[in-house]
Amino acid sequence: MINFILSTPELLWFLLGLILFLLELILPGFVIFFFGVGAWTTAFVCLLFNPGVDIQILIFALTSVLSLVALRRMIQKKFFYGKNDNSHLIEDEFTGKEAITLSEIKPGKKGKVEFKGTVWTAESDTDIDEGETVIIISKDNFNLKVKPKNK
Repeated sequence: MINFILSTPELLWFLLGLILFLLELILPGFVIFFFGVGAWTTAFVCLLFNPGVDIQILIFALTSVLSLVALRRMIQKKFFYGKNDNSHLIEDEFTGKEAITLSEIKPGKKGKVEFKGTVWTAESDTDIDEGETVIIISKDNFNLKVKPKNK
């Protein structure tokens, strides 16, 4: 089986490309994808022409780097940072909304609040007692910055 894979370079390059595409799903950065494109391009060329190993490596390197340079930014804008970037809407889901404190919050000491059925870590610049209604000022990862509703 291994001898068959090694004797057919198009299959070897195809499998390498598949592995690289799967690795892209696991590892962040959106770079490995383009090496998968290079491997599949090399597999296609091997299927058509049967070039030598040095030409295969050259094709792989050139198509990987060229596709990375030419397409990465365009694809990232299209799929990750499109014109309709709604990341600010996620923040708006929290900012200005009310939550209930589950524990007291003091300046420099975090407490817990409930917002939409989920318990969040919260901090405040003022003393807030347990059971008070607070307004969410901002969200930083899993921490909410809150202030008392009446102040």
